[in-house]
Amino acid sequence: MIHNGRSPKLPFDPAKAVAHLKSSDPKLAKLIECAGPFTLRLDHTTSPFESLLESILYQQLHGKAAATIHRRVREYFGGDPTPQLLLDTPDEPLRAAGVSGNKIKALRDLAARTIDGTVPAHSAILKMSDADVVERLTEVRGIGSWTVEMLLIFRLGRPDVLPVTDYGVRKGFALTFQRVPKSRPLEAADLPKPDVVFRRGQRWAPYRSVASWYLWRACDLAKNTAPTGRSAR
Repeated sequence: MIHNGRSPKLPFDPAKAVAHLKSSDPKLAKLIECAGPFTLRLDHTTSPFESLLESILYQQLHGKAAATIHRRVREYFGGDPTPQLLLDTPDEPLRAAGVSGNKIKALRDLAARTIDGTVPAHSAILKMSDADVVERLTEVRGIGSWTVEMLLIFRLGRPDVLPVTDYGVRKGFALTFQRVPKSRPLEAADLPKPDVVFRRGQRWAPYRSVASWYLWRACDLAKNTAPTGRSAR
């Protein structure tokens, strides 16, 4: 997605959210002290269609490869296509840009469901509950709950989303709340089950998105490097 201008304002008070998390969970409070201020900035977006188009193109690909394909698609269309233009476009130029056959089918389903109203306009999605957004958008081929949860956090700034299946959230949880030996890297067996994250996360409501952001920070702190990728947002 091409971003211009200033980041949209968060629809909640970050200071209030951080204060709530510190008071509700002492171990999370220690992480917050180590990680520093909450600095999430919302991604610019003009429509759920464009956001989900980008998400589909990025699925199961390394960030650099996905960015190249996204750039080629935008160059072909002269920007993000409209749903109708995408439907009217043959497969060949999309394949030439590097889009797989399954993703082309997903993009066409996204376009069709945007036109028929299944995927709501940005103004409409702002008025919908988190659960309703997940229910509606996961009707699109290739769009799962995790993708919608990322949209809710990073595009819409919803304060109370906890993506319990996210690898970074689970890893950050293990680093923060579980006794993991520092002498070896984390292994799959070290990661908590989603229901474990969910149960602990109940005390973080109604600011579980902020808690998730700090769990991503825990991963950055463990690497002792500057934040990269999604966790840098």
